[in-house]
Amino acid sequence: METALLRRSIIPLLKNPKFILGAYIFFALAASTGEYLKGKEFGIFTHYNNFLIFRQSFPHLIHYIDLYKNHEPEHFDFYKYSPAFAIAMAPFTLVPDLPGLIAWNLLNALVLFFAIKSLPLKNDPAKIFILWFILQELLTNMQSSQSNGLVVALLIFGFNKFEKGNVFFAALFILLSAYIKIYGALALVLFLFYPDKLKFIFSCLLWVVMLTFIPLLFVSFDQLIFLYKSWYRIVAEDHAAQLQYGISLLGLIHTWFNTDPNKNILFLAGLTILCLPLIRINHYKELSFRINYFASVLIWLIIFNHRGESPTYIIAITGIAIWFFSSPKKIVDMYLVVFAFILTSLSPTDLFPRYLRTHFVVPYTLKALPCILIWIKITIDSLTPTLSKREGEQETKNKKLQTL
Repeated sequence: METALLRRSIIPLLKNPKFILGAYIFFALAASTGEYLKGKEFGIFTHYNNFLIFRQSFPHLIHYIDLYKNHEPEHFDFYKYSPAFAIAMAPFTLVPDLPGLIAWNLLNALVLFFAIKSLPLKNDPAKIFILWFILQELLTNMQSSQSNGLVVALLIFGFNKFEKGNVFFAALFILLSAYIKIYGALALVLFLFYPDKLKFIFSCLLWVVMLTFIPLLFVSFDQLIFLYKSWYRIVAEDHAAQLQYGISLLGLIHTWFNTDPNKNILFLAGLTILCLPLIRINHYKELSFRINYFASVLIWLIIFNHRGESPTYIIAITGIAIWFFSSPKKIVDMYLVVFAFILTSLSPTDLFPRYLRTHFVVPYTLKALPCILIWIKITIDSLTPTLSKREGEQETKNKKLQTL
């Protein structure tokens, strides 16, 4: 009796979008406040260092300071984003650290929440499962005050605009993500699935010009050229740096086999495999094919990023959630997604045994393993003639749900 009553009271609550929205807001507030109250590392740097990197970029921009040089002791690490992104951080310079940090994490959480809500899925409960599934990984991102929640949200909005036939704004959202983190530009490949390709190309050119030169509102042309040269230099140095493998396929190969694979060859091999499903042109019309490929792109962006970090995995986990909850799956898919939740999402938390995390997960780059396996599975599925059948099964399932 009590179990049934509990089920009737809790399950509807967990399905309520307003309750989920409240959870996202609470996690953003908790992550921000918790990191702020930790004080300073080494007596110098805050635990929300990434937020300071982002926020200080705007004062550096307008005062003609090189965005891409070492700014210690203001903050450690380097700014590696576009000059345009520095402009977007202007509002955060108007408030003290704590409210600014809260606003930044709320932006990441809420934009991602509404991006998921707008996904073109025929099964609305799937969106609820996605939102809950990715929340822990989003928390990891917010505890590092990173921008990855915003990046993946922009990519989802871009995909959604493609599905609605609005290639003009699809180009905008994807390029906005790329002007935060360059690798977001890979999602432009999605245009192959949709009509109005010429319009999309012209839209991209328009937005690139606008986003590239909008800093001219604040700096001279010569200074802007200097900044782009400096940006290119730091990105090139970052790519060329040796013995920096991150949480990625490259890092996993290095730690498992004690070898140093050529990152350029591995990157090109991964890109080639990613493009293989595109040969199935006759399947472009299937929603399940397009969703699976979009999910594959999101995962690929992280597992082939040689500098992948734990907070970036909100992008890969979102891809996994979209793939898994968007259509019926086999039992092996269920095992894989549980594996991903435990090893990728929970391993950085206190819910995961510290001994296993310290001696196995971190040294052997195991956080990346489930994402790599799922990406391989998605690629194999995209190259086999099962998608039409699955989409038909999903249509039947949706009709049954509507009659209940």
